[in-house]
Amino acid sequence: MNIAVRSNDTNLIDTNGLSRSELMDILERARFYENQKGMVPPRYLGRFAANLFFEPSTRTRFSFEVAEKRLGLEVLNFSEETSSTVKGETLADTLKTLAAIGVEVAVIRHSQSGIAEEMVKQNNGVRLVNAGDGHNAHPTQALLDLYTLHKHFGDLNGLRVAIIGDLRHSRVARSNLWSLTTMGAEVVFSGPETMRAPDLEEHAPYLPIDEAIAQADAVMMLRVQLERHRERLFTTREAYHQHYGLTLERFARMRDHAVILHPGPVNRDVELADELVEHPRSKVFEQMKNGVWVRMAVLERVLEGGNL
Repeated sequence: MNIAVRSNDTNLIDTNGLSRSELMDILERARFYENQKGMVPPRYLGRFAANLFFEPSTRTRFSFEVAEKRLGLEVLNFSEETSSTVKGETLADTLKTLAAIGVEVAVIRHSQSGIAEEMVKQNNGVRLVNAGDGHNAHPTQALLDLYTLHKHFGDLNGLRVAIIGDLRHSRVARSNLWSLTTMGAEVVFSGPETMRAPDLEEHAPYLPIDEAIAQADAVMMLRVQLERHRERLFTTREAYHQHYGLTLERFARMRDHAVILHPGPVNRDVELADELVEHPRSKVFEQMKNGVWVRMAVLERVLEGGNL
């Protein structure tokens, strides 16, 4: 696994390039925006952001758009079907075009792992925020997860987080591993044998699911990413839920203070029992709300060259 530093003051490519102090700066700025309920002077009036989503997305795309508009940015939304990419234009040329017409920051989601880092290296004239590239990285999801846990627990040093599910195809698991361990938390992994990720297990232990859940302060269930499966990796939804999901029986064995996270969208009664999605100890919808504050902080950071 490539764990080279890939983020800098004007781009966010992954969390593995961020120090503890940089992570804390983002969390504190997100808290500021939450305390203001996002009602802040629109400091970026007349400046432009573009959202380039080459993969389907509801919560991430709209969360970015709300964050951009709360900051006063003018927002351009890219549609692959009606763009020049269908005529063969490369992503690099698309970014150069956006820069030429005045776009300052582009938010990119793409199925190709590593493409955000590649675009930063090419320096196409626009600042970049990675909104998820293949199974490689999803830094703003990891940051909003970190913010949610920090709000609930305070100091994360020594906190045990169990990340469970489709590890092989998960960009969320990877970015969370880097940010959580940088903040002093302990990460353990679990899930189906067919979805294990040996590259992740070089950095954190893999445990049987019941052991992982029983010991965790936070249980982060991952979505089964069917769109990335090239072969059948489990039999039925019901079988997955019984063997690898957070069932009501497993929930009863969680520590009393432990909380539930899921990056969404939730496959109810697959990764997570339907009754647990809105449970008082579930952070699923709070994660979504926190995403706006965190993305406001991230956009401000890249536009201000690292100064928050």
